[in-house]
Amino acid sequence: MTPPPPENRDKDDRDGASADDRDSRWTDLARPPLNTRALRRALLRHGSLWTGLDVVASTGSTNTDLTARAAEGLAEGTVLVAEAQSAARGRLDRRWSAPPRSGLFCSVYLAPRVPLTRWGWLPLLAGVATATALTRTAGVDTALKWPNDLLVTVDGAERKTGGILAERAGDGVVIGIGLNVTLDTAELPVPTAGSLALAGAHTTDRDTLLRAVLRSLEDWYTQWQTADGDPVASGLQEAYAADCATLGRTVRAELPGDTAIVGEAVALDGDGRLILATPDGVQQPVAAGDIVHLRPAD
Repeated sequence: MTPPPPENRDKDDRDGASADDRDSRWTDLARPPLNTRALRRALLRHGSLWTGLDVVASTGSTNTDLTARAAEGLAEGTVLVAEAQSAARGRLDRRWSAPPRSGLFCSVYLAPRVPLTRWGWLPLLAGVATATALTRTAGVDTALKWPNDLLVTVDGAERKTGGILAERAGDGVVIGIGLNVTLDTAELPVPTAGSLALAGAHTTDRDTLLRAVLRSLEDWYTQWQTADGDPVASGLQEAYAADCATLGRTVRAELPGDTAIVGEAVALDGDGRLILATPDGVQQPVAAGDIVHLRPAD
């Protein structure tokens, strides 16, 4: 199913920065700060999902910050963006490091009004929304590695350029999105990482990319909620499968408790679990784990 088209809302609102932007000190002319005032003007509109947006120069983790605020009560649609993070986290408490203003590091707070059993689709939804936005806006084919990695192609090889982290918080969920935008080869944290710049992106303007990601996330989230969280009726299950680089490959699923399963990733079930066809003929659902691609897709 074709993802819902974005509204014609891409008027460039870069005619001036906020006081925070003007006062910020930065010396890398290739990596200007985000324009907070323009982002708010473009995104915080009547009827929009987004109700508040703050950009901070640095923090430990935007997910940690929003989770703490959610415990005290937080409006749905709150967005927190950091120019740099000192303790960013991925799945399994892995660290995410990048130079200041070299990527997008943001978290959003959502309070779905759908059955709790369907909330597990939220990180997959965020992955579809982000991949859709990057493909459209940056012109970079972006694939999804189950459950939460964003892949691009650099020099003919798949590289991780981003990740999604969803955490329960208060009465809702905090979803963190991290993207490497302008990192060069020498700045990559590991050889298997990549960035939009290295993948040949048409634009690495972080204001443009952040607006696109948040608008795409709003579109998919609205469609998913309208369908009462049904992944089939909303088109989410089909869209994720279409963009998923894991399906059709032989993979190793490294599971909690130091166990592993090897098999072919053949499908996603209605709960967003990855179904592996093992050599002994069993179809094994995997709800959580670290997935290693063992061979290219056919």
